[in-house]
Amino acid sequence: MSRNVIAICAAILILCAAVCATASAQVSDCPSDRIISTSASGEMKVNPDRAQVSVSVQTENADVKVAQAENARIMDQVNQALIAAGIPKDDLKTTGYYIYPVYDDNQGLFGQKVKYYRVTNTLRITLKDVGRTGEVIDIAVANGANQVDSIVFLLSEEKEQSIRAEVLTKAVHRARSDADAVAAAMGLTITGVKEVSIGSSYPPVLYDNSRTAGAAEMKAAVPTPIEPGQLSVTAQVSVTYLIN
Repeated sequence: MSRNVIAICAAILILCAAVCATASAQVSDCPSDRIISTSASGEMKVNPDRAQVSVSVQTENADVKVAQAENARIMDQVNQALIAAGIPKDDLKTTGYYIYPVYDDNQGLFGQKVKYYRVTNTLRITLKDVGRTGEVIDIAVANGANQVDSIVFLLSEEKEQSIRAEVLTKAVHRARSDADAVAAAMGLTITGVKEVSIGSSYPPVLYDNSRTAGAAEMKAAVPTPIEPGQLSVTAQVSVTYLIN
């Protein structure tokens, strides 16, 4: 065989390899790698089974020690009332403690004096019964909490995992349905699965950031109505199918 013929054959082989390498990511017709790739997602609406309520006790006094002592007394009262209402101590957690000096604005830029100190102690209450959310807010307020910082509804790890399995199943069925439709339209047949990947998971959370200050105002709203709504659990899969 002449060198020219060999060179032409080599060029043809290189060209074929290039065609295979640049084929569509969705459907590949290369003899060595005939595939269809699809991605799909599944979704399910569920009721939350956990709630987290953050409440704060805020005190002010010209003497920082007095402000701290008063704050500690009220927060201890809030804690004891919640425990007496059946909230486990382990579900009560301090998430913030701050002391702010408040300066007298009437003073000049230089030589400002502290008018009083503001002490804020924030408590996070985790509830396994979301139906008690409003009740717990009322208990905290009735015992001295004067600020509601946030209400968070979420799923327990156990419930999220069980729901996610169903959602993944929906996503896989949808991916296969899309692949079947594409294959049928092109006169092809799916013969197997080459590769599967699952998208990242993010715990579903629903926030109600309604900062409310003033215990007197909140007491007037007893019992406090709280509607948790529903959370959306989603999952995504990418599947590469082999075709004939």
